[in-house]
Amino acid sequence: MELTTNQIEFLERCKEAQRVALSFSDPLIVHHYDADGITSGAITQDAFIKRNQKFRSYPTKKLDDAVIEEINNEKEIIFVDLGGGNKRVNELQDVVIIDHHQTEGVDKLQANPLLFGVDGGSELSASSTAALVFESRYELGVVGAVGDMMYPLIGLNRLLLERGVKEQSLEVKNELRLYGRYSRPLVDFLAYSDEPFIPSLAHSPENCEKFLSDLGIELAENEKWKKYSELTFEEKKKLISALTKLLIDKNMKWAASALVGETYLIPERLSQPASYDAAEFSTILNACGRHHKPEVGIDLCLNRKGSYQQALELLKKHKLAIREGVGFAKQNINDLGPFYLIDARGVIEDSIIGIVCGMVSGGKTKPILGAATTETGLKISSRGTKKQIDAGLNLGALMSACTKEVGGVGGGHKIAAGANIPPDSLNSFLLCAGKFLRQ
Repeated sequence: MELTTNQIEFLERCKEAQRVALSFSDPLIVHHYDADGITSGAITQDAFIKRNQKFRSYPTKKLDDAVIEEINNEKEIIFVDLGGGNKRVNELQDVVIIDHHQTEGVDKLQANPLLFGVDGGSELSASSTAALVFESRYELGVVGAVGDMMYPLIGLNRLLLERGVKEQSLEVKNELRLYGRYSRPLVDFLAYSDEPFIPSLAHSPENCEKFLSDLGIELAENEKWKKYSELTFEEKKKLISALTKLLIDKNMKWAASALVGETYLIPERLSQPASYDAAEFSTILNACGRHHKPEVGIDLCLNRKGSYQQALELLKKHKLAIREGVGFAKQNINDLGPFYLIDARGVIEDSIIGIVCGMVSGGKTKPILGAATTETGLKISSRGTKKQIDAGLNLGALMSACTKEVGGVGGGHKIAAGANIPPDSLNSFLLCAGKFLRQ
């Protein structure tokens, strides 16, 4: 692809970040715990492993003052998928930051696309930035980008994809985009689709069996349940047409239009179906992080023995929690004027409230905010849509502005952002959010 001046300058910064990072003798690699944080952490660790250089790992849910105090005696630190949003990193010693979140007032060396006029909310994730910094593991960069809701891949993410395809670590196909094409039996594939939920089929295996039977699609072959990936071209075409019609009939044109699109596959992981597709891989990594086992996600990224089965167990737990959370959210979503609110305090875990908000945001004309209880206060997560972003929505700026008013820390992207606030400040935060969105 042809690069702009801004993109070329950013890639030069990536080379500088690589040079400085790899000059460290024993750095602490501090990374976030979601799919983008885990993949970017794994890419960074892999760069040191390949060179037989020492490092230590420090996964964290957030980079707050407590974490800064804990690591302030470290001589060398590499931050990935965080660091750019906390000015106190200026107090630390030798630092390299690989991030894509909104940043201000940070003086340390930072490979952040936003500093070069490249959109860190749609064109580069932390993992795809890390892959460009270390010029390796492009497939993990794509997994993290997709996990950070960057779809389809554009800008420098596209460069990453092209490099991965060229080295055969990635493959691109136009396919039905529902979860589980390679890993779920057909009935489960339809019944437990989360994005989108399919009316009349969701959570109804009986209806799914009838739906497939009416299409003339056999559920099993040679006493083995069939998967979507095993269908013939004609069967796939028939199923996609039927699903499209169903969604349109249910007034879900937005979901019907997104049914088919680019999918990103990792050929070397064909024997591990849940990590073969980049979107599914990102889900299994989110499961590891959200259930407090980010090290399992790192091991899976680095193909360590036994990690796949461990991750599958966490995935089962994750999907159940999300399904229950989405069920609660759909019954308890409140229209507060400029935004919707899901008050999930004491019901949905703070580690998945953002995912739940994202899953119920489709088709909505206003952003969704969700509140969940944490050990020290409240977690606020927010999700918007691309259409809302085009109209001027910036949730990262909202979180930053409103945490300044009520205390806490917040930020993120235009389309997805979060905050941690004191336990008694929800009403004040929501009033601030409403005022911000009415501007």
